[in-house]
Amino acid sequence: MSAKDFALAANVIRGLAMDSVQAANSGHPGMPMGAADYATVLFLKYMNYNPADPAWPNRDRFVLSAGHGAMLLYSLLHLSGYNLPMSELKLFRQWGSRTPGHPEYGHTPGVETTTGPLGQGCAAAVGMALAERMLAERFNTPDITLVDHRTYVICGDGDLMEGISHEAFSLAGHLGLNKLTVIYDSNRISIEGSTDLACSDDPRKRFEGYGWNVLEIDGHNFEQIDAALAAANREPARPTMIIAKTHIAHGSPNMHDSARAHGEPLGADEIKASKKNLGLPEDQAFYVPPAVYALFEQRKLEGEAKASAWNNLLGAY
Repeated sequence: MSAKDFALAANVIRGLAMDSVQAANSGHPGMPMGAADYATVLFLKYMNYNPADPAWPNRDRFVLSAGHGAMLLYSLLHLSGYNLPMSELKLFRQWGSRTPGHPEYGHTPGVETTTGPLGQGCAAAVGMALAERMLAERFNTPDITLVDHRTYVICGDGDLMEGISHEAFSLAGHLGLNKLTVIYDSNRISIEGSTDLACSDDPRKRFEGYGWNVLEIDGHNFEQIDAALAAANREPARPTMIIAKTHIAHGSPNMHDSARAHGEPLGADEIKASKKNLGLPEDQAFYVPPAVYALFEQRKLEGEAKASAWNNLLGAY
């Protein structure tokens, strides 16, 4: 899969995020637009999942701890083939829809845990990674590796300002949960403005102190994203923190790096300008070209094959 493929899919996700938030006249478009590049690589190349069976036991777990960026996850689930049709994206934040303002476990297919309160998704993900380790120790044999999945997390600046995330991440480092990968969306923007208003921590030093493998990348550079995720998967003894330097509302001519994009719709004129900038049809809302569906369909089929092989392995076990 080429950088051109990744870029097209990421820009489509940006368009879906802009359109859904605008239709609701409420939400957070900036984070999904900033995180779309690395999230696309993760889902199209690294995540193992089976939309036909969202509860497949050996699936990789994905936690959007920065739950306010819910349209990032809903867009990915829709494109990946989960039972989340386009009609639900158009009902973002509406009563009775399967696309609430923050992801809710048991309500939307493919959502692994409820996120909203900052930091709690981080802690839940550590629990998932610990559960994988414990199950592997109990059930894997020298001949059959039955339990072997990873946990991926996207967290934001707000998550890392909360004590609960650091207590959990300290434990993850202590236990050497190497199948845990956290992507820190470092856009340096909060709803009030720059994060400098409230925080001056050095995340690299903090996580190195916890015993993590720490990588820093340009979160919009596909080569760096790919290399970092591959390195995280090769790490034998430590959880990995990927510090992804991103720009909130990436692709928007006038809201790029603006705190306003954190919690406000971009507005019709800015959406039109952003779509033009991203190479999307300016007059089409909720636009997904067949080529993007095809990319995710390929990954879906790969996931179904892996799930089928695992079910056969379970039978042998």
